[in-house]
Amino acid sequence: MDTLSHKTKKQGPFCVWHGLSFGVWLQLLARRPRIEWRYLPKVASITAVSLINSFESAVERFWFGRRLEQVAIEHPPVFVLGHWRSGTTLLHNLLTLDPQFTYPNLYQVLYSGHFLTTQRWVAPLTRWLLPKTRIVDNMPADWNMTQEDEIALLLTTGMSPYLMLLFQDDRSRYERYFSLSRLSPQELAIWKKSLLLFLKKMTYQHRRQIVLKSPGHTYRIPLLLEMFPGAKFIYIYRDPYAVIRSTLHLRRTLFAENGLAAPRLDGLEEDSFLTYEDCVQTYERTKSLIPAGQLHEVRFEDLEADPLVAMHALYGAIGLDGWDRLEPILRSHLSELAHHKKNHFLMDDADRRKIYQRLKWMFDLYGYPSQRTSD
Repeated sequence: MDTLSHKTKKQGPFCVWHGLSFGVWLQLLARRPRIEWRYLPKVASITAVSLINSFESAVERFWFGRRLEQVAIEHPPVFVLGHWRSGTTLLHNLLTLDPQFTYPNLYQVLYSGHFLTTQRWVAPLTRWLLPKTRIVDNMPADWNMTQEDEIALLLTTGMSPYLMLLFQDDRSRYERYFSLSRLSPQELAIWKKSLLLFLKKMTYQHRRQIVLKSPGHTYRIPLLLEMFPGAKFIYIYRDPYAVIRSTLHLRRTLFAENGLAAPRLDGLEEDSFLTYEDCVQTYERTKSLIPAGQLHEVRFEDLEADPLVAMHALYGAIGLDGWDRLEPILRSHLSELAHHKKNHFLMDDADRRKIYQRLKWMFDLYGYPSQRTSD
């Protein structure tokens, strides 16, 4: 269903598990993920790097522990919500052009335990190891690019739906980490403490309001409001044809690059449908909890067609200051958006019918026609 019109790229020598501490790595291994012999060199490199991460994290706790305890998150975060491949990255990138905001970057989410002490010198030395563009969507790749705080939570707690990268054919291993509602009180306390520590580190480093983009947070509105009652939320949605096709490509690519065994894709399509349906249903069921003036919804196609109009409406809807400052920055950025080359996927009539029949309620909910052509 997601045949690409170009050759798939590789992400280089790094995989997500190279951000683990030794302790969390042992916890994950204790869950007995599927590991094949030809992946043992990767396992060895993850183990070696995890020991380095643990040492550097201990150094950072020694130097910054007391200072971080005193840090207050004065401005509640802005959360970008939406299912994977719905345009969350584009929206995140546009928002964070505003100098009043900061965001988690790739280095910070991979090495959240020690980025305060190591990013300044390690990132420049290792930049050449990264691919020039992200393997899933052709966006420029760099240590400083926007990235999901969900990755930091995965690596520090082992409690994230991104465990699907290790347990690709067993949804039961990661399903409860979407909404977190089935975690024990002890598990939830660990997760919340990890998120707060990460945000304190970002606040200590930048002293600006943080914009977070993790599709997993779309399931967690009640919890996020409990933690940050004044948070702003922006939900982006997109043509379901495009979302499903791009999601299948995303999963196939990330499974191949971050797994410890050959990918098992037999249940991939059904799991992608289930996740998409659950994401949208959970959002629609819980969005009413968000107080008036703290939520705005964006249609991806509107944002892509006229970013200035869409962003201006967004700023007004949730009361963000600084539009006069952001507008000229956005205008200068529009040429870069125009030259961005998206992935193009092929889809036959049978696939189109399958998607529409399964997700007709979603097409109706968001006002998309049944035979829309979208890339």
